[in-house]
Parts: sequence; structure tokens; C-alpha cells
Amino acid sequence: MATCLRLRGSLSIDSRALFVSTARFSSSSSSSSSSSSSGKSKTGKKLMDRLSAVIDAVHDRQLPPELRGQRNSVRSETDIINVVEQRIWHSMEEGQFENLPGKGKPLKLDTNLHADPAEDTLYRILSKNGCAPEWVELNKEIRSKISEWRMSLKKAWATKCRGDHSEWVESSENLKLQLQEINDKVFRYNLIVPFGRQMSGLKWDKELGYLEEK
Repeated sequence: MATCLRLRGSLSIDSRALFVSTARFSSSSSSSSSSSSSGKSKTGKKLMDRLSAVIDAVHDRQLPPELRGQRNSVRSETDIINVVEQRIWHSMEEGQFENLPGKGKPLKLDTNLHADPAEDTLYRILSKNGCAPEWVELNKEIRSKISEWRMSLKKAWATKCRGDHSEWVESSENLKLQLQEINDKVFRYNLIVPFGRQMSGLKWDKELGYLEEK
């Protein structure tokens, strides 16, 4: 129901007309707001596209010249390795590896430039005094035990092939216990050895597979 508001003087305002005017103003405001947000999203997309292009250009500059300008193709580590190999071969053909300093002289392996200086010094002191780090001695022990274990497994496998299953069952149980002891030493070795020199333990099924293939 429409009502009238009578203001000072003789001016009156229809409430229905006021409601319609307000609705129209809100509608126009929301449309301008949506167009404004749409414009902002377009501007943001353009900015992201520009940033992406800059990042691609930076990554492209970090690649060898042979692989630059190929943004639409997927470059793998193999592609970079191939480029390095090609450069090495070209350098060898051009004779760039001839007459290098120290050619014909023994390599100086007393120091390792990539090792920690403190560890490198410690290893040299141990070496001069006829001692070796614990992981070196443990490595020798593990390899010796693995060799002996595989010989015992081969003999036990031969008894199985001859049909003596009772002896094979007894031998296999003992061999599994020995395998676990070896793997425990391998685990300790991997904890103390320098990074990159870890070794894998023995696996029963895998070792049997080797024997079955022979």
C-alpha cells in the first residue's frame, strides 16, 4: 500500500515511487560493479600472461642455445645430455682436449675438492696411519659375508634340485637368518657411509630367482 510522506512546505513523496527509484539505482550500481570486476579480472589475466611470458623467457635463457626458443616443446634431461655430448665430441674433433696442463702426469688424488674439508683431512690422517674409516671396513665385511652366503645358498639349492627337500627346508631357514644379519649390517652401513655410496640389501626371492635362471 502506497503512503505519502509530507515534508516541510507542500512537498510530498510517494513511497512506491521512492522504492522503484531505489531499486533502479541499486540495479545500475550492481551492473557497474560487475562491469568493474570484469574489467579487473581481464586486467589481472593480462598481467598473469605477461608474468608467465617473463618467467618462460628467464627459463629459456638458462638453457643451452641449441634448446632455446622451443617453448611449445617438452624438454627433458636427455635433451640437455645430448647437447653436452655433442659439444664434447665437437671439442674432441677440434683438438681442444690436446696439450692440456698435466697431460701424461699422474693424477693427484690426495685431496677431494668435493668432500667436506674436515672429513677429507680426517681420512688422510687415517690413511697415513694404516687405518680406514668404519664404513670402509664394514663394506669389506658385508661383501665378504654376501659372497659366502651366496655360495651356501648355491649348495643348498643343489640339494633341492637333487630332490632332498628336507635338507633344503633346514638349510633355507638358516640362510634366511643369515640374510637378516647381513641386511642389518647393510642398514648400519648406509647410516654412516658418505652420501651416494649406499648399498642395497639382499632379498630372498630375488636371490632364488637368480638361481632359477641358471
